[in-house]
Amino acid sequence: MENVVTRAFALVFGLLIGSFLNVCIHRWPRGRSVVKPRSHCVRCRKWIAWYDNIPLVSYAVLRGRCRHCGRRISPRYPAVELLTGLLWLWFVWKLGLTLEAAKMCVFASILLALTFCDLEKRLLPDELTKGGMCLGFAFALLVRVPDIMANAVPQFVLLLMGRPLDAHAAFSGRFEWVAESVFGAAAPALLLWGGAAAWSKLRGKEMLGFGDVKLIAMVGSFLGMTGAMMTMLFGSSAGAVLGIIYIKATGKNMADYELPFGSFLGLAALAVAVIGPWWFRP
Repeated sequence: MENVVTRAFALVFGLLIGSFLNVCIHRWPRGRSVVKPRSHCVRCRKWIAWYDNIPLVSYAVLRGRCRHCGRRISPRYPAVELLTGLLWLWFVWKLGLTLEAAKMCVFASILLALTFCDLEKRLLPDELTKGGMCLGFAFALLVRVPDIMANAVPQFVLLLMGRPLDAHAAFSGRFEWVAESVFGAAAPALLLWGGAAAWSKLRGKEMLGFGDVKLIAMVGSFLGMTGAMMTMLFGSSAGAVLGIIYIKATGKNMADYELPFGSFLGLAALAVAVIGPWWFRP
């Protein structure tokens, strides 16, 4: 019974967080505050009463339309609420009511917001990328980062130099967790930025926004280098295949169409997080 109550709480709280994420998705790419003004219809500007702002329920009762002007409310609002609620439920179900679950719930929420921001406005707000990276570093003080690369790289360097391997790890304890978080943020981001810069120079135009680089750094701060590299692999593959299919199907010009690469990276990072509850096993 206790598990059922805990999971129900996680679902409901996730729905509420999803409602707040919708505010972030709409306002941050437009440079607006998420604190004020209070919630209002984006078309008629009328204030939204509390009973019209209940996650999922209000959208269903209003049949997806504003009570005041009758215009359609974007289905993105209930979609984000539902997805956030389900993700919170998933991580609490898999990891229990733990700091690990809290970390992954926060991570998933940031990724969802970034995915929809990029999909709608082709922007990845610093509040989510840089702010998320800081949260990733902060969580590393409390929760083990699921990687070993920060310790493996110094050993590999010693091997290349022909020196004997150090019998002890370069980092240990909580310092290791922070090192994995910092290394996981820096190394993949530098790799992505370097590869994109070289490709942009060859093509003669910018091929990747710096927001995507900051997104990968944020992912690495939570999941370590391995998780960030998996995200780049899955996101790039999905973006290439699905992007070409979409461009061909809609008849858009492949040369100038701006693909929402950040959305593919965000979804790939969510997939890596969801299918990997073993990240937190000792």
